[in-house]
Amino acid sequence: MTDFIVKVAVSYLLGSLLGSLVLARLRGGVDIRALGSGSAGATNALRTQGKLFALGVAVIDVGKGWLATRWIPRLELPLLPPAALAHNWLPVACGAAAMLGHVYPLWFGFRGGKAVATCLGAVLGIAPRVALTLVFAWLGVLVLTGFVGLASIVATAVLPLAVVWADLGWYTPLLVFGFFAAALITFTHRANILRMWAGREPRAQRFWLFGRRAA
Repeated sequence: MTDFIVKVAVSYLLGSLLGSLVLARLRGGVDIRALGSGSAGATNALRTQGKLFALGVAVIDVGKGWLATRWIPRLELPLLPPAALAHNWLPVACGAAAMLGHVYPLWFGFRGGKAVATCLGAVLGIAPRVALTLVFAWLGVLVLTGFVGLASIVATAVLPLAVVWADLGWYTPLLVFGFFAAALITFTHRANILRMWAGREPRAQRFWLFGRRAA
């Protein structure tokens, strides 16, 4: 059980390394949490710092989710016997911990991002074909509505359904992770939900199918 706890803790610490803030410190830039939407994620990085910076943020945030579910559970820690739950529950527990680390990062005052990219990376490390379903769902909602936040909420809400559809051998742990991810992503987008309700949420005009003429 100690092996399980250590790996989950390491995943949380890995998740706490926010791509936007790490890159900003490396280049002496500003804290993007003080700009735009106040989020430390790739979308706010794109709006406030440009494409190249946002790409770097996305790579880091997706990558740490992938490492948490694909690499950390397979580590052989000295003096610690492998956890009995490792085969089924450890990867999803590590993925959930990485997402929580991104939202509540220890290294950055517990003020992080919304964990969408980290969620995608975590699912990529566990079940790549399920991750592909999330990408298509995200793109579909973005094109139809222009709302990045809504696309993220719907894509993760689809995750439990995608797990059922994929008919994976270790169904229950990933299904639990799906419900956890959907709840967390919805929670982190609560401000977006309020802005959409009030009609103040900006649209991604470049991707919004019905907004191209006006863009």
